Order: sequence, then C-alpha cells, then structure tokens
Amino acid sequence: MPNGKPALDRFDDAILRVLATEGRISATELARRIGLSKSPTQARIKRLEEEGIITGYRAGLNPIRMGLSHVAFVEVRLSDTREAALQAFNRAVLAIAEVEQCHMIASRFDYLLKVRTSDIQDYRRVLAERISALPHVAGTSTYVAMEAVKESF
Repeated sequence: MPNGKPALDRFDDAILRVLATEGRISATELARRIGLSKSPTQARIKRLEEEGIITGYRAGLNPIRMGLSHVAFVEVRLSDTREAALQAFNRAVLAIAEVEQCHMIASRFDYLLKVRTSDIQDYRRVLAERISALPHVAGTSTYVAMEAVKESF
C-alpha cells in the first residue's frame, strides 16, 4: 500500500465496477465477466472487504418512487466554528433523516446539506423545526433542485 492507497489491478477495478451497480451478482457470474475463475475472484472480494475498499452491500432505493422527489441544497452558516461547535453540529445533523448528505465546506458558509423531502411544505417544516434548530446555526440559504441530471441511488 504505497502512500496508504491500496494497489488495485485491472481485475480489482473490474470487480469494483460490477459490484458498485450489481451488488447481488453471483461470484460465478462476476468471475465470468471479469475473466477469472471463481476462487481467485472470491479471494479478491474478501481482500477488498478486509482492506475497507468494499464497505458493505445494501439495497439501492429510488427515493422518487418512495415519494421523496423534492431536493434542496442548504448552505448552513454557524455562529461558532471552534472544534466543539463543529462536533456538536456534526453529531446532531446525523439524526435528521431528511438530510441525505452533509459536507463541511471551505467557503463563505460552513456546511452544505442535501435535503430530500416529499414536497416544499415538508421541506419548510424540516428547515424550520430541525435544521434551524441544530447547534450553532446562525443562518441558512436554500437552493431547490429543478432536475437531477446525474444522481446515483
């Protein structure tokens, strides 16, 4: 692992590409697709899991089919950016199910949230009752997505 980055060859890359979109594929079919036999393919998967490159397998859910088609991006400005305040915000935001993503940003604001709700009224409730009530929130700005050009479910 030079520089902490594991060395991946073309077979590893092929395994990861297939598993990223077809996590339930059988080892036999995966082996056939990448051009290896089943045993070496299984050994590579096990190594990729042990190295933390493959972190798990889960069902991909389509939020739009689940009635969650409203997406807003929210800039959050904090009143305090000392480490304790950042940690308090980080812990609290994890409890808001509607926040799909949360990123600390190096910008004029501190965090960017991706929030998914059923509609604008539901979003307004989440913003007012949950996001604005997070520790140290001084202000927010909302940008409503009109269309997802590329999105992974």
